[in-house]
Amino acid sequence: MTLTIDLILLAGLLLAVSILATAVTPRLGVPLLLVFLAVGMLAGEDGPGGIRFNDYQLANLAGTLALAVILFDGGMRTAYRNLRMALWPSVSLATLGVLITSGLTGAFATWLLDLHWAEGLLIGAIVGSTDAAAVFALLSARAVSLNTRVTATLETESGTNDPMAVFLTLAVLQYLVLPDSYSVTDSLRLLVQQMGLGGLMGVAGGYGLMMSLNRLRLSDSLYPLMALAGGLLVFGVTSRLGGSGFLAVYITGLWIGNHRVHALPNIRRFHDGVAWLAQIGMFVILGLLASPSALIGVAVPGLLIALVLIGVARPLAVWLSLLPFRYPLREQAYIAWVGLRGSVPIVLATYPWLADIPNSALFFNVAFFIVIVSLVIQGWTLAPMARLLDLYVPNNSARIQRVDVDLPGAVDHEIVSYRVPRHSGLSGMTIKEISLPEGTRVVCITRHNKLLPYRHWGQLQEGDSVTLLCHQDELDALDKIFESSRKPLKKADQRFFGEFGIVPAAPMSALADAYGLDALPPHAARLTVAEFIASSLPKPVVGDRLRLGEMELVVRRIEGDVILDIGLRLPH
Repeated sequence: MTLTIDLILLAGLLLAVSILATAVTPRLGVPLLLVFLAVGMLAGEDGPGGIRFNDYQLANLAGTLALAVILFDGGMRTAYRNLRMALWPSVSLATLGVLITSGLTGAFATWLLDLHWAEGLLIGAIVGSTDAAAVFALLSARAVSLNTRVTATLETESGTNDPMAVFLTLAVLQYLVLPDSYSVTDSLRLLVQQMGLGGLMGVAGGYGLMMSLNRLRLSDSLYPLMALAGGLLVFGVTSRLGGSGFLAVYITGLWIGNHRVHALPNIRRFHDGVAWLAQIGMFVILGLLASPSALIGVAVPGLLIALVLIGVARPLAVWLSLLPFRYPLREQAYIAWVGLRGSVPIVLATYPWLADIPNSALFFNVAFFIVIVSLVIQGWTLAPMARLLDLYVPNNSARIQRVDVDLPGAVDHEIVSYRVPRHSGLSGMTIKEISLPEGTRVVCITRHNKLLPYRHWGQLQEGDSVTLLCHQDELDALDKIFESSRKPLKKADQRFFGEFGIVPAAPMSALADAYGLDALPPHAARLTVAEFIASSLPKPVVGDRLRLGEMELVVRRIEGDVILDIGLRLPH
């Protein structure tokens, strides 16, 4: 009984310390997942906690379960519009990119550690994919503000490349166990089985779970649990049949998050907390599994392999994978830099232990050290690197909160709050004087942390918070209304978006005459500025730039495929 109480106390203490760290570390720029790993290592046998934990089977179970939950939640938060924008580039990164990264890293590990080629390739396969937990944590925490194309690519790649890493790891392990009978044909059969079954079961599972949630009449608190149970069921059945459970559960979450599902707001809120719990628990347990004293012995080769992975293998894989898609070089460089390694390599590094092959300890310790190096070097520099590559899109949103609501007889509605910023064009206006979207309703106005009675609303003041009920399709329009300002852009924002505004419908010939642009292609004279940008850039997004001599045209605002606002950056 005492042991049980002590274990519960210890679990509560580790969880509380990890959660409290989330409130402190962002101010210091420390990657949260590195903190969770550190908490586990400090609690381990070489740290002050002194807990001896070496159960690789339990660690594998905890890591696999947590990854399934994280991928399910990540799928629910991936919008179809982002998926459509980045689907094929992400698929290329998730397949060809992982293969190239694993091959180059594995070749270097083979040479450096004097291993059999298959053992070296196993190290490459283990660390070949980016980590969904790390990337989703980065994007959800808003550590950096990036353009839509880069965000969508990172989000989709991290959710879809784990199956390729799992396939490569399993294929190489089977070869090491049965070197005389395992062939390339067996590998190809395993690949088709993993990806094919994973995709089919994901679609079927997503549709079936959606229908179940819409037709069952349950207590409101049970719908999130039903969704979680459905996601885990899809993962388990797919894996049991020999498919990729990770791919299946991600597609299931993607289906649920992008269709009309009863109680979806409650489901999303519940799974946000569960995904955080899964991340914390997984990294703490994996930290407990590692022994710092054992990592010291692989520090030099681990560091060298990590540097080759970060500086050579990943950038080359990204460049080759994105070559057909005309991504700007600075975006390719950033996507390469955000190739964070996290829980997936550590979980995959437990597979050699479970298969009982030689050098299992070496594979685990090297993979763990590479993860630490990746989180320290890449995780600590994501925001500075975005600024260095000029990809940090200024965020001028006045929105301070949004909450999904499940209204009887209505779907896809939200409660959203905006703060009237300084120098706002709304200051001094009444609610009736603002052209709000037709379906939007004002819920309340707060001033100086006090709720104003309806009869005292009057004219808006700087610092007021306005809360509205709206449809999700009206959010963009509301963002533009509450971002209106009588003050010019901040100097840094002006530098990013351009010092002058250009009318999108203006003829390119007039722009060329005004600024002496002589190097334009012949067809440009027949186009407007917006048409010229759209013809020169693949699927333009906010923040995209098109160089014209020493100047640049910058996309400031876009709706769908229509460019609505363009800036002109002058040479400095």
